[in-house]
Amino acid sequence: MKRFAAFLLPMLAIIIFAGCNGSQSSSSSDSTAVKSDNSSAKTDSSSGSTAGFKLGVQMWTFMKFSFSDALDKVDSSGIKNIEAFIGQKLGGGMQGSYGFDMSKETRDKLKQLLQKKGIQIIAMGVIVPKNKAEWIKTFELAKDFGLSYITAEPIKSQWGMVDSLAGVYGIPVAIHDHPKPNMYWSPDSVLAATVGHPHIGSCADIGHWARNGLNPVDCLKKLEGHIIGVHLKDVVKFDNPEAADTLVSKGVVDLPSVLAELKRQNFKGMLSIEHESNWYHSVPDVIFTKNYYDSLVQKLQ
Repeated sequence: MKRFAAFLLPMLAIIIFAGCNGSQSSSSSDSTAVKSDNSSAKTDSSSGSTAGFKLGVQMWTFMKFSFSDALDKVDSSGIKNIEAFIGQKLGGGMQGSYGFDMSKETRDKLKQLLQKKGIQIIAMGVIVPKNKAEWIKTFELAKDFGLSYITAEPIKSQWGMVDSLAGVYGIPVAIHDHPKPNMYWSPDSVLAATVGHPHIGSCADIGHWARNGLNPVDCLKKLEGHIIGVHLKDVVKFDNPEAADTLVSKGVVDLPSVLAELKRQNFKGMLSIEHESNWYHSVPDVIFTKNYYDSLVQKLQ
């Protein structure tokens, strides 16, 4: 028994060390988590401003449709800002998908369609470029369409390079948080990426934080000064990475407290509705979200 213990202890030490120094990729887990329960964190909603808030739609909400058809749905929802994603089929007489390989002719047609509907692409994501060449293509596309920021989950070894390119192009990168075991599931990982990198910040996905067992308001407070964009959603269960989306106000995310905290921070950016449910008939859900959001913002003013 003693000999077995003598053998086992060194082996356990090796396993623990390997686990703490594992892959740095976006699928890796972060060992530092924010400890929080599901209670609402108190925020003083009397301070700050909502003047910089901008409501949008993450086009992934309409990923079952072409970009052109999705724009019709965004337009019918009364929203004029979007967050595009790479790979959505264009449709509307345009060949290919939204992405780096679009020809100048296709890009011009897409810009004309956006202008006709009065809709602007504010951001695009979530992307994980493999190398500098892919990052340059990403920034070139963002520049061509006049994007305000890029939503991404950069590989850790690329933080310095990404920050440098973001500075050159004048387009910041907002790190998105996916559920565990994603590298960025905790705001601590995002904060680590911002250290010494002024052009890197956060895309705060409040639904994924709830899935990760983190209080969204606590996370927003921790990331104060670094929040570039927000993914607006609700989920049915706290601390369950597989929890399904639901209508805002029907799940576990305390959206009134979230917006109050963003107001306190004088957040200036887009809150992208991302509704990953009722895929083929989600326009009423998006309209419900917009109306609920509008009512909350009105109360905060």
